[in-house]
Parts: sequence; structure tokens; C-alpha cells
Amino acid sequence: MDSADLRWWGWGLLGRSEPLDGRPLLGATLRAWLELPAEAFEQELTPVDLEQIDLRPSRLDDPMLTSLRKTLGDGAVRADAAARVTHSYGKSYGDLVRLRAGCVPRPPDAVVTPVDEGQVVALLAWCAERDVAVVPFGGGTGLEGGLQVPEGENPGVVLDLSRLDRLLSLDVTSRTATVQAGARGAELEGALNEKGYTLGQLPQSSEFSSVGGWIATGAAGHGTPGHLSVEAKTEALRVVTPIGMVDAERTVSGGGRAGLLGLLFGSEGAFGVIAEAVLAVRPLPQESDVRALAFAGLEDGLAALRELMQSERLDPTVAALWDGAAVAAWEASLPARAGAGRLADGLVARRRERGGYPAESERVLLLLGFEGDSGAVAAQWREALAVCGRHKSTTLGNGVARAWERERYSWPYLRDTLVGRGVMVDAVGASADWSALPAVRDALVDALRGAVRTGKGGPGFVHTWFTHSGPQGSGVYATFFGRRATEDVEASVAQWQAVRDAGLEAVLEAGGRLCLGCGAGCSRSRWLERQADPTGLKALRALKAALDPTGVMNPGVLPA
Repeated sequence: MDSADLRWWGWGLLGRSEPLDGRPLLGATLRAWLELPAEAFEQELTPVDLEQIDLRPSRLDDPMLTSLRKTLGDGAVRADAAARVTHSYGKSYGDLVRLRAGCVPRPPDAVVTPVDEGQVVALLAWCAERDVAVVPFGGGTGLEGGLQVPEGENPGVVLDLSRLDRLLSLDVTSRTATVQAGARGAELEGALNEKGYTLGQLPQSSEFSSVGGWIATGAAGHGTPGHLSVEAKTEALRVVTPIGMVDAERTVSGGGRAGLLGLLFGSEGAFGVIAEAVLAVRPLPQESDVRALAFAGLEDGLAALRELMQSERLDPTVAALWDGAAVAAWEASLPARAGAGRLADGLVARRRERGGYPAESERVLLLLGFEGDSGAVAAQWREALAVCGRHKSTTLGNGVARAWERERYSWPYLRDTLVGRGVMVDAVGASADWSALPAVRDALVDALRGAVRTGKGGPGFVHTWFTHSGPQGSGVYATFFGRRATEDVEASVAQWQAVRDAGLEAVLEAGGRLCLGCGAGCSRSRWLERQADPTGLKALRALKAALDPTGVMNPGVLPA
């Protein structure tokens, strides 16, 4: 994928967008929910031109750049404005607000794109010797501030792994694939599918995010139960550190871990750079059957989800429960276009007949799916329908699931559109044991709504969904919407951060845990310190000192 085709100020490809006029209910719905004036959304705040951004000069002087290019080759090192701007941030709401305004106070001093592992080794040695920070960069889709060079006087470089993107081997006997860390998720899945296999790890960012990024941030795909996370599929890692190579792998039985594998997962480049991964794959399933089931209320839906996840006979590949507000938001966002499907068309028509926008308190939906051979899928569905029937469910069939699958990759583009129209939108994740989950969810929703109001973002709208569930508990994610209260860039970022902080605080106070499925980054490292065991943090810091004695690897993503 050519980086010239990517939006430097937003999500995805320059040639793709999701305008509001293609989604006839969304504008009116958001105006009502957020109490926006009638003229809201009529004018878009366009991003500044890249050429207009005033960057500070690279702090790598000419002799240092010359030395770096001699070490790695001229083609591997860039210090031009375009490369530095496009590698300055991830894709959080705060990142986008700053980028669109051309506010880039901490650009990298150079961007390095190695072509092989040897160049990664050489770069880390060069940086450690000169006290230059190294920030690993996969697909650039990070949401937690882990892609910015640190504050301070010392220079920092971004290590872009996009050229280390190959599927190196596929062992069909052992059902493992050896992959370079820069491989993009969707491209890897396509390459495996051609050989009759699947990794089955397709988060919403999969077109652009990388395998190394997933592992480094502990990512998981939307809708997947917990045991299908990328951590569970990672059999071995090859990591370049400033003091040498680390090869970490599971035991052959899969019952434990040898070496550093467990500590390297989710480490966000604090110890070194993931160069390769060995991942568990499986043959493409004969059949995949994802359906939607409706419940009268959240209590019934949660009870059904818990029973499904605690069943020893069921192994769902998709399990995601939406509360009533999430269903309303999804219905409001449906496009009106040819081929949208009878279900989507029917929902839009029904809303138009009512002459209004979706209410927050309508039915709860569970997306549930199984895959395998036809007989096994049918048997699992019989069992699952019996479970859900005990909790007063109504089966809606495959239409909702097909519409969800079609639209889920559009949402990041639609977020760009909303940000450009002055809407603050983001999500906060948490997890909790089943017994504490309802209270954690309610506390999170209340805190986010209250913080949106306090920050002059209007009444706020919050919806939640439950996913990454297991026998003991589940993840809960809350998306919040509000008005951007000011045109001032840093004040807008502070408004957004205050809402997120309120949600994170509420989760911990209610007995939940922060969900770090997108990493902790620099923005959540202090929350990680509150949640983590103090002795465990001491061990991580000791490991950091051992593998990165000069402290150049992504400073700030671990609590100081």
C-alpha cells in the first residue's frame, strides 16, 4: 500500500470518504441527541495543507543524519516534512484534531524504514550509542499516544516497519505461519486464504494495522470472544532489543510460556522491536453463520451472553451484545444506497415513517456466530438458540450481521466526517467479572455523560457494547458523542481527555479493570500504574533496564 494514498490527517485512503448525505438519518439524529443548532453539519472544517505546517527543524544535525544514512543506506532514512508529519501521531480523536489544524509540536527528527532485520539491529545500536529515542510504527492506527516521540531535548526517530511485511512461511503440518511484523492484517488474511487457511484476526483497523502492532498493543478484533485474541494465537516472537535478539516461544504443549513471551505481548516497544511472529492458523471453515438475536432488555441479553460463554459445549467465533443506545446509533448511521440490503432499507424506512430519530431504549441485540463444518455449526446453533430462548430472545436471522460486517469498516471514515463537523467522538474500554459488569457499565456511562456535559459538550450521547467475553467476565466498551466546545486545538484535546479520564476513573472506582486492547500508550500509562500490581511493575522496570539500558525504546509507554 503506497503511503501517498493514505490520509495524513485522518483515517484510511484519500479516495474514500463517508459523507453525511449518504446516511439520511444520522445528521438529524445527532442534532437531536447533542442539542445542536439546525445549521450544524452544514460546513466542514477542512484540514490545513500539509505544506503549510511549520515544523521545528530536525534535531539530528547533518553529521548525525549522514552517519545514520551510512549505517542504514540513503533509501531507509527520511527527514522531509511529509514523512515527519505523517509519522507524528496515531489516529485518536486528539491526534486528528491536532493534525487537521497542523499542530505538530513533537515531530520525529527522522523516519527510518528498514528492509530487513539487520537494519533494525543497526538502528537500535546507533540510537542507543547516541541517546536517540526509537518509536516503533506499524500501521499508524494507534489510539493511545504510543506513537509520539517523547518530550525533551533528545532527538527521536520513528521506526516504520511497513517494508517488513512478508508472510515468510506456512507450516500446514503444525498450522503455524511465520510473519514479518509489518504485515498488514487484511493483506495477511488474504494471503492465508489463498492457501486455504485463516488467522481469523480482523479488527476494525485490519486494512491498515499491522501484526506487530496488534501484538505490541494487545489488540483484539471486534466481536471476538477472549480466547480468540491475538495473544492466544501468538506462538513465538523474534524481538530486536538494544542489547541483542530475543526469541520467545510457548512450550510445545501450549500449556505454558517459556522465556519472555508473556511479558513482550502488549509491551508497546518499551523493550524492543517485534521483527517476526509465529502465529497459529487454522483451515478456512466450511461454514460461517453469524446471526442477530433481539432481547427485550439489557439484563436478559447479558444473562444470555454469560450463559453462552460459560457453556462447555459452545465455542462462538463472534459474540457481541449491543445495548439499546448502540442499536439506535447503528440504525441511525445506516446508509441509503443501492444494495444496502432489505434489512437496512427497512430500518431506515421505519424511522422515516415515525418522523424522528431512534430512541435510546429500544431492543438489545446480540451478534452471535459459529464456524466449522456444517453439522457442527448446526449443532452449536441448536444449543445457542435454546440458551437464548431461556432469556426471551427473538431471532432476526443473518441480515443484521451482514449489514454489520459490511458497515464496520466504514465507521472510522465516518468518524473523520463527524470530527470535521465539530463532533467529539471516541470510545473507552473496560472489563469486569460477570458479577460486577452491570455496575461497571452503568458507572462508565454515567461518568462519560456527566463529563461531556461538564465540558460544555451538550447533553452527550453514550452507547455500550459487550465483547471479548469469557467464562469469568467480559469487556465493555462505551462510545461517547458530544459537541466540540471550542475551536482552540489544545482546549479541544483537553475537553476530550477530561471525558476519557472521567470514564477510566469510574471504571476503577466501580471495581472494573481498564481494557488495554489498544495498548496503554503514553496517555494511559498512569492508569496502568494504578491498576497494576506494584511488584509486577518493578519487574517490568527491571526488564526494561536489562533489555534497554540506555532507555531509548519508546520512552513513556511504561509508568516511570
